Amino acid sequence: MRRVAIIASASGNGKTTLGRELARRMGVPFVELDALVHGPGWVETSNEELFRRVEPIVKGDGWVFDGTYMRKLGSLILEHADTIVWLDLPLRVWLPRLARRTYRRIQSDEEIWNGNRESWKTALIGIDSLFVFALRSHFRRRRYWPRHLEGYNVTRLRTPAEVDAWLRDA
Repeated sequence: MRRVAIIASASGNGKTTLGRELARRMGVPFVELDALVHGPGWVETSNEELFRRVEPIVKGDGWVFDGTYMRKLGSLILEHADTIVWLDLPLRVWLPRLARRTYRRIQSDEEIWNGNRESWKTALIGIDSLFVFALRSHFRRRRYWPRHLEGYNVTRLRTPAEVDAWLRDA
């Protein structure tokens, strides 16, 4: 296991936390795709620019990617990964985590990436808000991933205990 893509059914499943720790243990680069996609002022990197940045990394000897951004990159990351870890935690686990993380970030005015910060407006209001997006993603990805991931080396983790055990044995 040298090239790991960590995917999730929704925000708040722990991709970044798991990815950082796994990359540290493996001694390989950790790539948080959100940081490459969301530029200053939340302006999205073009598909072409993102591909240009990611392609040399996926061709490298070892890495851990947090996410895939398939709508921008297609299967680029999945095709280069030797291991895909799918965090598919239940709603009752990830939704409170997302709420706590979002509250902490807003209260502390924490910079996420490239000068961007969360706000109550971006978290709660509108069809593209963080929580609406997370809920939509959770159900859509649970239908999509099983079909799309056939043929790949996928480990689907459904509980925090499974995540802990997998990381312990990784």
